[in-house]
Amino acid sequence: MIRLLAKLFIKSDLPADRQRGTYGALCGIVGIVLNVLLFAGKLFAGWLSRSIAVTADAFNNLSDAASSAVTLVGFKLAGKKPDAGHPYGHGRIEYVAGLAVSGVILLMAFELIRDSVTKIITPQQTEFSVVTAVILLVSIAVKCYMAFYNFRIGGRIQSAALRATAKDSLSDCVATLVVLVGMIVSHTTSLSIDGYCGVVVGLFIGWAGISAAKETLDPLLGQPPKREYVEKIEKTVLEFDPCIVGVHDLLVHDYGPGRQIISLHAEVPADGDILALHDMIDNLEKTLAAAFGCQATVHMDPVVINDPFVDTLKRQVTAVVHALDSSFTLHDFRVVVGPTHTNVIFDLVVPYEHPLSEKDIRALVAHRIHKEIGEDVFAVIQIDYQMVE
Repeated sequence: MIRLLAKLFIKSDLPADRQRGTYGALCGIVGIVLNVLLFAGKLFAGWLSRSIAVTADAFNNLSDAASSAVTLVGFKLAGKKPDAGHPYGHGRIEYVAGLAVSGVILLMAFELIRDSVTKIITPQQTEFSVVTAVILLVSIAVKCYMAFYNFRIGGRIQSAALRATAKDSLSDCVATLVVLVGMIVSHTTSLSIDGYCGVVVGLFIGWAGISAAKETLDPLLGQPPKREYVEKIEKTVLEFDPCIVGVHDLLVHDYGPGRQIISLHAEVPADGDILALHDMIDNLEKTLAAAFGCQATVHMDPVVINDPFVDTLKRQVTAVVHALDSSFTLHDFRVVVGPTHTNVIFDLVVPYEHPLSEKDIRALVAHRIHKEIGEDVFAVIQIDYQMVE
């Protein structure tokens, strides 16, 4: 159905950002319609069966309709163009919308568990009917379909809000299945487990809410870029021109899907033509912007290359650093030779979770360099941290 509606309402010649917003709006509208229909059906089934779990599951679908409405509004607002008050655009509103969806999910989970505990304390007999079972089975099928299209389109347009909706739909499938099994057990045995089923449903819904909240909170708080994404950028930079001999200090700022700002340092020969290198860097920025749909800023880092003394020292220092910890890397390597000693100056990149402090790492590396390479070699070290997963 979504594919058919997309063909009818989404033109293939629309710009990528417009297509993305239209897909999000389409998923939101379909979600509202389907969830309202499921709410009405389950509310009727709950009235027939006198089941707290079925009735609670119905109101869970009503909350899902509200969540779809929030998602729809979020996509609409996120698609607004940058303005003076928001020069980086409004893309993060989509993450806020996903967080709001998560809050609604968690609220419904709490209400459901509370009502179910009351039902456990004061149990009531439920009634089983074929109509109720059919409504619940149809609900499971519809929710599976909703999870499928939200995951598919959410992955295609990189939408945390749609992925959160998909996870909620999957949890609803499990929740409704638990309700159905509970009704069958109560009908075929003397056990009254309706309240217990409601608690299980509430826990499933709560877990879905927590997972969805994490997925939307991480980009809001500033999660690191994916390793694969960073490797693609580095490969593009290093293959762009033979003059670029290294890349480091790569930062990715996320202002919403499709609104990334990339900054990095590209190492170029210190003895190169500064004007020619600057022109090459300008062209690299344009290439990155086109390839990754971002705004790119590249800083030119001059480094000494093809100098036997510097190259030998760099290999020796790199070997010492890797022997201490294979996760360490270095960049911005420079050598200052004096009459009595030689300084090797570089940035050392370490993981955030490393047990040693910056002071201890700096002292340990400097000591090993001084001991293993030469007593006249001293290290001047700047500590950096890995900005990728």
